[in-house]
Amino acid sequence: MICIAAALTACNREQPVAPPTDSCTECHQLELDKDHKFPCISCHKGDDTSRNREEAHLHLIRQPAHPDNMKEGCGSCHGDKVTAVLKSTHFTLKNSTNLFRKTFGAVNSITSFLDTPRGNNPTSILDLADDLLRRRCFRCHPYTGGDTYPAVNRGTGCAACHLSFYEGKMRSHSFIRPKDDQCLSCHYGNYVGFDYYGRFEQDFNDEYRTPYTTGNKHFRPFGVEYHQLLPDIHQQKGMVCIDCHSGEALMTAGKQQISCEKCHLKSLLDQQVSAAVEKKDGGFIFHAVNGAVHTLPIMKNGAHFVKRNDAISCQVCHAQWTFGDYGKHFLRSDIDDFDQWYLLATQGSSELEKILTNNADFENDELPPAMSDKITGSLEPGLWYKGFTMRRWENVLLGRDGNGTITTVRPVLDYKLSWIDADETIRFDSVSPGSTKQGGLRPYTPHTTGKAGLFYNERIRFFIEIEKMQAN
Repeated sequence: MICIAAALTACNREQPVAPPTDSCTECHQLELDKDHKFPCISCHKGDDTSRNREEAHLHLIRQPAHPDNMKEGCGSCHGDKVTAVLKSTHFTLKNSTNLFRKTFGAVNSITSFLDTPRGNNPTSILDLADDLLRRRCFRCHPYTGGDTYPAVNRGTGCAACHLSFYEGKMRSHSFIRPKDDQCLSCHYGNYVGFDYYGRFEQDFNDEYRTPYTTGNKHFRPFGVEYHQLLPDIHQQKGMVCIDCHSGEALMTAGKQQISCEKCHLKSLLDQQVSAAVEKKDGGFIFHAVNGAVHTLPIMKNGAHFVKRNDAISCQVCHAQWTFGDYGKHFLRSDIDDFDQWYLLATQGSSELEKILTNNADFENDELPPAMSDKITGSLEPGLWYKGFTMRRWENVLLGRDGNGTITTVRPVLDYKLSWIDADETIRFDSVSPGSTKQGGLRPYTPHTTGKAGLFYNERIRFFIEIEKMQAN
């Protein structure tokens, strides 16, 4: 047995040593990157001296980068980062979880989505909301490998961002800087990130999606097809997510301080606020993480410097389009009536899609109406169906943030929850959140940046006029 402690000392060497020939590599032909050329047992444990499968896999850790194993698997070399990332919003999901739960009446905040109470037999609307979170919403978190669609089935923990997966299979054991593919494995389906590539998820009904295939199977990497709209100008120029969203910011519990001004306002650039920005030939250039160099456009248009009564966010003028999913309807159904959902089998959940497509074929054994708890993995009664009143992208909606700044908004908290139990009794019928204001609209930053166009002033003027009319 090779000494694990000795192997890990390679972390502190400038040139990590290559692993010796062992029984692991006889079966697992994997190429390691130059910084992780350790014996397999350094992270995965087991016995690399045995040619017997059972002996070699004794005490094996299959996912050393999983959050439950990160401190031992990755923390031996990256202790500070592991400690910090476990408290980050990417790992705790506490901001979005608390926002949703408080909308449905929760009084106290939780520190992690893992603390969301089980609500498999709801007696209140909050219980029902918790059940929705645990069984439908918590697919995108680093404790699981995501949904089983090709482009969204990924690794767990550190591997979710730093290893490349496709169709649930690891494409390489080389640890890399996160690429956009890793980001989009969670940020897809009309969540910020998908819009950066100009993608807007289509309707769920088979008769309203393209290509119209009359039932023939075709490739859907993100679960539901999407309309191809105009990508963000930064994406068109070749910039990737981590050019703005640095690893240091994503892997800590602090709030990211990202603003357009830091790259486009000359007075800030003169202060050299970013290591990626460099003065050159009387202007400024930006060094992207992929090695590309971009000339930074500096704010010169007089509209940027007009004194107004209201502060205005950049995307009010520069967002080309925004996500507009109006009226989010979620129905938990514990009954085995599946026929009415035939045309809605595809709705972003491979688990649900498998049950509905299987049960639509009378030659198959019928699967029960049950979905897994995405935290415990246990199967619980009831299927969570999803639908929308309307899905649109044409209008850029405006509102105000907590500081009174005019900003872009989208409908986020306009939920209606229902539940039909196994006895076909309607326990909850389209119950809306009690604390929702302005139709559930919330400030957000659309990643659809482009030129302001001709009518940006009209966009602002119209919003202020409507606001005044509503106040009266």
